[in-house]
Amino acid sequence: MIDFHVHPPVEEYLRGIEKFKSSLEAFFKVRLEPKSMDEVLSEYDELGVKKLVLLAFSAEVVAGVRADNELVARLVDEHPDRLVGFASLNPWRGRAALEELERAVKDLGLRGLKLYPNMDAFYPDDVRFYPLYQRALELGVPVMFHTGTTGLGAGLPGGAGVRLEYSRPIHIDRLASDFPDLTIIMAHPAWPWLEEQLAVVAHKANVYMDLSGWAPRYFPEMLLTYLKVFIPDKCLFGTDYPFIRPGRWLSEFRQLGLPEEVVRKVLEENARRVLGLPSTR
Repeated sequence: MIDFHVHPPVEEYLRGIEKFKSSLEAFFKVRLEPKSMDEVLSEYDELGVKKLVLLAFSAEVVAGVRADNELVARLVDEHPDRLVGFASLNPWRGRAALEELERAVKDLGLRGLKLYPNMDAFYPDDVRFYPLYQRALELGVPVMFHTGTTGLGAGLPGGAGVRLEYSRPIHIDRLASDFPDLTIIMAHPAWPWLEEQLAVVAHKANVYMDLSGWAPRYFPEMLLTYLKVFIPDKCLFGTDYPFIRPGRWLSEFRQLGLPEEVVRKVLEENARRVLGLPSTR
């Protein structure tokens, strides 16, 4: 199994989201305590999950938080057989953003790019950012976008400046059309635009979605129908750790009554294809 959506709950990472800690704890009903990656991996070991995709975080425009790609790279270097690292950055930095992506992939060994449209205040299909996607395509790395609502700033005055509109899934549609060879992942079932998201994932062969940020017991019926019928090859297991714990996610997912073939694809096979890992079958 491969968890495609993990945030490192180490002290350095939690310091970076300190402004949003109270809103995240209230939104997910959790208490955020620092942990070492050894502790995290021990939790996953008990569940038989072999690999984790570890994501850097950028919220430079909204909160002045620059992505710490070195932190993610260091954690991956400490656990190379278990962790796959994705960089992040502020796309408004123009040429510097392209250089940072190249450095993250070529020098730091990271294998994907995670972008946060509602934290860096940009629309994914703004053509001003197309050179960044072109560089990702040239480097052979997938690009993941946060989509839908977020616990970051939820319940705070003005949402702490976070605007949800930047993360509507429809903004991925034109991007996927203009970059048909770029692998794109939409992070999270994108409430309140889930139907819009499912339409894009089903229509564009190069677009995937992960199922993180939601406890599976709350998956809407339409999502389950698409999982079983239309997009079983396009969905990825993800928790949004530490906000949702893997034991709960996997337990609830297995209670959904999905066909075993779909379960196998979601938990491992689709992720292996996206990451270019060899199949175990």
